[in-house]
Amino acid sequence: MRKAVLILSVFIIGLIGVVTYFSIVGFQYAYLPPDEVVHNKESDKLIDVKNVSYIQDESSEELIELGKKLFYEETFGNEVFFSDIMGMFDGTFTLMNVGKAIVKLNGKGTDNLLVEAAETVKIGDRTIEKGELIETGLDVPKGAVTPLGVKFVYEKGNIKAGISCAVCHSSLNEQKEVVHGMTNSDLAIGLLVAMSSNSASYFSHTEMESIKEFVSTNDRLVESTKGGRVALPDIKKLEDFVDREVMKWPKGSNDTTIDFKNNPVQILDVYTKGDHPYGWSGQGQIGPFKGLSAAINNAHAQNMDTLSQTTISNEILNIDKELYLGTILQNAARKKYRYDPESGEKPSEFFAKVDPTPGAEGVNTLIPAPTYPRPSFVTSVGLFSSSDGYKAWEQQNAMSAFMNSLYPPKTNIKSDEKTVEEGRRVFVKAGCITCHGGNYLTNNKLIPTEEIKTDNSRAKGFQAAENYFSLPSIYDPSTPVPLPENPVVMEIPLTKEQNEQLRLGWAQGGTNGAYKTTSLIGLNWSAPYLHDGGVAVGKDLVNEVGVPGTILSNKKPDPRNSLLAMIDSSLRKKVIKTNNENHNLKTAHVSGKGHEFWVDSSTGFTKEQQQALIDYLLKVSD
Repeated sequence: MRKAVLILSVFIIGLIGVVTYFSIVGFQYAYLPPDEVVHNKESDKLIDVKNVSYIQDESSEELIELGKKLFYEETFGNEVFFSDIMGMFDGTFTLMNVGKAIVKLNGKGTDNLLVEAAETVKIGDRTIEKGELIETGLDVPKGAVTPLGVKFVYEKGNIKAGISCAVCHSSLNEQKEVVHGMTNSDLAIGLLVAMSSNSASYFSHTEMESIKEFVSTNDRLVESTKGGRVALPDIKKLEDFVDREVMKWPKGSNDTTIDFKNNPVQILDVYTKGDHPYGWSGQGQIGPFKGLSAAINNAHAQNMDTLSQTTISNEILNIDKELYLGTILQNAARKKYRYDPESGEKPSEFFAKVDPTPGAEGVNTLIPAPTYPRPSFVTSVGLFSSSDGYKAWEQQNAMSAFMNSLYPPKTNIKSDEKTVEEGRRVFVKAGCITCHGGNYLTNNKLIPTEEIKTDNSRAKGFQAAENYFSLPSIYDPSTPVPLPENPVVMEIPLTKEQNEQLRLGWAQGGTNGAYKTTSLIGLNWSAPYLHDGGVAVGKDLVNEVGVPGTILSNKKPDPRNSLLAMIDSSLRKKVIKTNNENHNLKTAHVSGKGHEFWVDSSTGFTKEQQQALIDYLLKVSD
């Protein structure tokens, strides 16, 4: 006990000293894991960069090293949105208590940082008591002083935090070693958003009929872009609604589209080489690294800063720009960014005075795309995430190179070669190889939702943007940031096949969207399965079935049994039934249905053949 008190005292004294020093010079820090704590540190340095369109002129090794650094450290300034506007650390979940939780680890790592609640709070139907330990799902490697993928910034008397790619796409194994690219499957994104003081800033990621239903009075008005007067929604009413919506997201998933549909998707691993197109619905298809850079851009330009959607809010969300901006800022955590309708200013006039990154919408470091303000097949919001001092898209391309160099760790599953070979024969006989063939076990195609029969809500996430779209283009790779006055623009030519696949990926041209044929590399590390993460079964085949029996009960999905539910029709029926009986999952479009390609008695296969197939699938990347 005395030792713990001593350690905490040293930590607090050290923190005071650091704060005093950096109050003058400023400070920012994110953990970059050294090779000695990384499990899969051996990367494929021989990625092919010669045949990638619009690539910077660096060697592949230099690009990978830059990409690794950016993957763990680059936030594109989203600490302003998450800390100053959303207020993620202003309520019961505080940065001080995050620090205390890390001190308590005493140098030991954890894949689920338990943070003490700073105050009692009611979120939706859940009450979190002061002192209760909050399961965050944040990973802290051995000896680290901050969680993976969390960047701390000290600026002008304030400590704030933002997130990089690594918070979702890097995790720890049982030995608490870092595994590059592995899904952080228990990250409680919905809970962290719900505990924020201004979770309403994420309202475009919810199932909402109309913003008008949250208007209680007409005494808080803003001037619209057309000169009329529109009422802002009631802060408390909207906050409670958003809290309830995001709390529906199972751990390891989040909503990534701005379509007023609550349709979270499972966090993908980033063993991306050969796994194009990118994103569950395959919207990342063209541009650098076969669309991977575009997918990375979508995550940072759209999902990390809802203010980046301001210009397109009327066309895509049918909400006037001023109302949209005022709704996000009316309860901002920091007074500097909090909009007051009594000021008489338009929200856009107010924001122009406090915007830390003028020149493009939002608070992140963004630049307008050549098509701005219109979106295109390479940017869903008409913006590119880019930082001063880099070339346009250099950061995304570097992270793409790093991701393409990654490979999942070996499974250490004990299975004899004869069984695995039998599993490969079943794989071929059952027809799995039709879609999951080749070196990366994917045909790199999109499957229409009518064919794959999964819930099409997420697949149609970008459909509303169709009538506002522009032909895709990108800046010349030598273009510096900030942009020069007349940057060179390069059109991206599209083949007939690419046009067809893009229409499916973006649910355009009268289609209902599609889902990609995912690579089967690393299945042992990516349970649960399907885009909604609904195919989840634990060690107990009777009591741990579906998301309620696993994730919602703090039970990790078992890869073997979850794969069994992918190929066994009777077990899948139980999974779907259990999911659908949960109201929150049902209204968040998490069911686990679809992909009805059975390898069971209904198609002439034995239980032994099922298990052999599963052995093959789990070990195929060993």
